Amino acid sequence: MFTASVVSFILALQAAPSVAAGDAAPTLNELVRIGVERIAAMQSKGPGADVAAEWPYEGVYRVANDIPYGYRVGGTSIAGLALLAAPGLENDAPRKEALCRAVEFVAGSETEPLLSFDPSVYRGGYDVRNWAHCYGLRFLLRAKSALQLTPELAEKVDGCARFFLEALKKTEIPTVGGWQYARNPGIENACSMSPFMTAPCLEALLEAKAAGFAVEPELIARSVHALEMCRGESGFVAYGTEKEIRDQASQIPGAMGRMCATEVALAKAGKQDNARLRFAVESFFEHWLELEKRRKKQGTHVAPYGVAPYYFFYAHLYAASAIALLPEAEQPPLATRFVSVLLKSRDADGSWNDRVFARSAAYSTAMSVLALLDLEPALSSAPAPVAPAARTE
Repeated sequence: MFTASVVSFILALQAAPSVAAGDAAPTLNELVRIGVERIAAMQSKGPGADVAAEWPYEGVYRVANDIPYGYRVGGTSIAGLALLAAPGLENDAPRKEALCRAVEFVAGSETEPLLSFDPSVYRGGYDVRNWAHCYGLRFLLRAKSALQLTPELAEKVDGCARFFLEALKKTEIPTVGGWQYARNPGIENACSMSPFMTAPCLEALLEAKAAGFAVEPELIARSVHALEMCRGESGFVAYGTEKEIRDQASQIPGAMGRMCATEVALAKAGKQDNARLRFAVESFFEHWLELEKRRKKQGTHVAPYGVAPYYFFYAHLYAASAIALLPEAEQPPLATRFVSVLLKSRDADGSWNDRVFARSAAYSTAMSVLALLDLEPALSSAPAPVAPAARTE
């Protein structure tokens, strides 16, 4: 995985709050390995389940006092993506068993009424089921290629992947394109789209197309256009839009996560703009503290920038993905800087968490592991800086 030269680079991160004075900083291999162990240990039983098969994301939103099904499937899928991507899977039987249980759960969600895209059920309002459709699709596509599934489970995976893809098609915002987790009532009505949601949904469509599923070029084109409509001249990306936006450069501190996500998704769709990618990454580093102020805090969209705790690791993953798309020569110093920032929010047990809820650590740790894996090539070629003097405080 990571080359030995990076071990000395990690020593330069001893100033990070998560590393006690005098302790050896973890290598990148260890960061990923411990993260994987923490994620696997957090797999839990869902309501009425007999086996541990889920990694639900827990936030403040509830449906009938329960974690919504979209967060259960979406959170499980994101944790599964990290466990699939981390090295050593082929020799890690417990991890493969945990992943197969997760695949069974996600693939079985096709019949869940709370994920239905039937217009009589899906009426709009605050609704997070698209997180399940989007990340569930991506997880099942990758699981099928990485795991040796039984013929029965493979068939179930194919059926649910088609269901998730159809759900994305049927819940696309009319006229505008894209997706929204807080849309106006009536799925047939146009409303503002959310780049926060549309970016990963576009990635899911591209992955489904690459896997051989039928994805209409017009759907991808509409998704691309919807994201492009959100971009201001300054590099700012609006929270949502259904028409031309007013550029709000003063709000960039609250927009850097969706700026990175939008540019990454557009790049993967063949619309890469290095100047915008670069500016999004620079904005992440410059305004990172505005994210940190909201980590593990109560509330959601808090003034002045409307930053919610769930933006935190979303922004980190897409900042890492943006760095990995920049010209190769630019990546190593940015990747080095990114890891030093990421370690500032690492908890003492080797996990990460954006919320006050313990269960959210699975999602947050998964996003952190995926970010590190995105930057593996850049970190492996990064020059090793001189380690700082030991702290005396």
